[in-house]
Order: sequence, then structure tokens, then C-alpha cells
Amino acid sequence: MASQQHTEIDTVIVGGGQAGVALGYWLAQEGREFVILDGNARPGDAWRQRWDSLRLFTPAKYDGLPGRPFPGDRLAFPTKDQLADYVEEYVGRFNLPFVSNVQVEEIRAEGEGFVVRAGDRTWRSHNVVIATGGHRLPRRPAFAAELDPQIRQLHSQDYKNPGQLRDGTVLVVGLGNSGAEIALDVGQHHSTVIAGKPSGEMPMKHGRTAARFALPVVRFLGVHVLTLNTPIGRKAAPGFKSMAAPLIRTKTKDLAAAGVQMVPRLAGVSEVGIPVLDDGTQVEAANVIWCTGYHEDYSWVKLPVFDDHGEPKQTRGVADDLPGVYFIGQEFLFSAASATLPGVARDARYLARRLAKERRPMTARRQEAAGRRTDEGRLPMSR
Repeated sequence: MASQQHTEIDTVIVGGGQAGVALGYWLAQEGREFVILDGNARPGDAWRQRWDSLRLFTPAKYDGLPGRPFPGDRLAFPTKDQLADYVEEYVGRFNLPFVSNVQVEEIRAEGEGFVVRAGDRTWRSHNVVIATGGHRLPRRPAFAAELDPQIRQLHSQDYKNPGQLRDGTVLVVGLGNSGAEIALDVGQHHSTVIAGKPSGEMPMKHGRTAARFALPVVRFLGVHVLTLNTPIGRKAAPGFKSMAAPLIRTKTKDLAAAGVQMVPRLAGVSEVGIPVLDDGTQVEAANVIWCTGYHEDYSWVKLPVFDDHGEPKQTRGVADDLPGVYFIGQEFLFSAASATLPGVARDARYLARRLAKERRPMTARRQEAAGRRTDEGRLPMSR
């Protein structure tokens, strides 16, 4: 039987994507002791595993992390592999304590801190930061299991290139940015149908001109205007989390020009396992690619920090009810850009400063939080 390995440390960051390493940079600047745990083999692998032709929507000048501008042409749109290599180089450049191949199975409170367990390894810490973001589990409709087993199914998470597909028609489900880009990629080699309705389109043509003139405005709005500190940001936040983004680079006219057929939403499956659209049309497809997004899975976080819908109860990444617990990388954590490269650095710096201030004993911090909850639960006295 393998022996248990225990490590004691001030802060454990679970998740080594751009949010986790940006926070690591600022914690290092604050002189804090921490470790970044990641399930992949190398820093940047979360990007390497995406489809081959993927490029960022933001130009390189906005894709750098704190302390290290993104190298190369500032108006170019990096490939996913360029970003992956940048993240890996970033971790090495700043000597961030990054532990790979760690699948965290549980976080729980214990004594004056927390226990993070991954197989036969445990870390005991005063603070835990959940930096896994919102893209944890692929979302598919329940009726996906009823499709004819001869139809090859992939989620966008697993799609790499058209070489994975069978001969015949490809049905892409979901007309968001991922669906549009994958449909355009697949459409070069297969008869392609995309099912869904776009939630709008960015009005300008994506490219270097947009990077120079239009995208700076979009970035400014996302980083500085649509925040939880502004009335318009607070109003926009709930809808922003639930609605799909408008099409940015690949628009419906691009799909039409490439011969991709656009059809209504997918409604279900026929008795013999054929995809059926909203209008009753059946689509004879050899392949289905689900571009239907992701849902968050926090079942491994055994802490009372979630609401009835499973969403973190937090204010700007700081858990409301349990001191020592933090979140980063979530949609609209503070601004519309919080889950993106242009916005994550500010959130990381804010949390690092909060962590640097929290040097009181954990018991005192929890008593203070309990006192706040009690006060909030009292009815106002009549005067």
C-alpha cells in the first residue's frame, strides 16, 4: 500500500490555467508561500488540447499575463499552441511552484485550515483558491444517448480536426463561437450542417484593423465599464453569465459562403436514433459535434460556499461565508472580462492583496464571518 504524502503550505491554488498562474505571479510578488496544482502534464495543456485550428479572439497585445507581455506581433491573434507555450514559459520564467498530473479529488475544512486531497497526496493549507474556472464538464442534451450508435459523437472539448470524423454529413449542434468556427473547419472536408440560432454578431470584421481600432473599445468596456462597481455592469452580469456571446470572427455569412447549411435548433431524436430539428426535419448525419458548452462541477469541493443552485457565494472572488476560500477565473467574477486573458490579471492582483492581508488566525477570521452572518439574519429593531 502506498504511503500518504503530506505537505503543509500557506495557500493551495487548484487549477494551473491563466487564472491560476496569474494569481501565482502576484502571490510571489507578495512573498507568499503557495503551490499550484494542475491535472495536466504540462502548463498550458488545457489550451493544447483544444481543436487544431483554434486562434484567440483577442490580439497578442491583450493576451499577456502580469510581468510578461505576449511575444511577437502585437496585432496578431495567437494560436492555441502559441498561448500554451507562452503559459509554460511564463511558469518557468517566474519559477512558479507548479505541480502537474494532480487530479484533486476533495477539498475539505479541517481544524484551522483546509485539506486538499489528490490520490495518496494531501496538502494542508490556510487558504484554498479554486481556479478551475467554469469549463469543467461538457454539456450534452440527455437525448444524445439515444442517437444511433453508428453516428460518431464528439463534444467540442474532444474535437481536434476533421480527420477524427467518419465519411458523410457532419451535424454541428450549437451556433455559438465554437460551433461556428468548428463548422467552418469541418466544412472544408465534409458536407456540414449547423443547428442553432446565433445570439447576435459583432458588427465589425475581425482582423488586424479591428485589433487596432475596434477591439480596444471592446476591451475597455469589458474591463472597465461592465463591472460589479457600475450600475450597468451589475445589471448586465446575470444575463451575461447565462447568454451566449455574439459571433466574433466567423459570422453566418462566412458559413454560408463556405457551403455550411444553417438549420433550426436540434429538438430531439427519432425512434430510430436520427437527429430531429425544431421544425420536424430529420438530419441524416454520420457525425454529430456537440458545441453545447460546459457546466461547472464543484462536487469535489466539500465546503459550505455554494448557493442552492451550486454557484459560489462570493464577492469579487472572496467566499462570503468561509474565510480562506477564494475563486478566480469565473465568468463575471468582477467584470465582463474576468474569465478572459485581458481581465484575469486584475482579479488575480486583487485576490493576492486580499490574501496578503489575511494573516490573522483562522479561528478569528471564521468567528468574524459567523458574526456577520448573525447580524445579517437579525430583523431591524423598530425605532
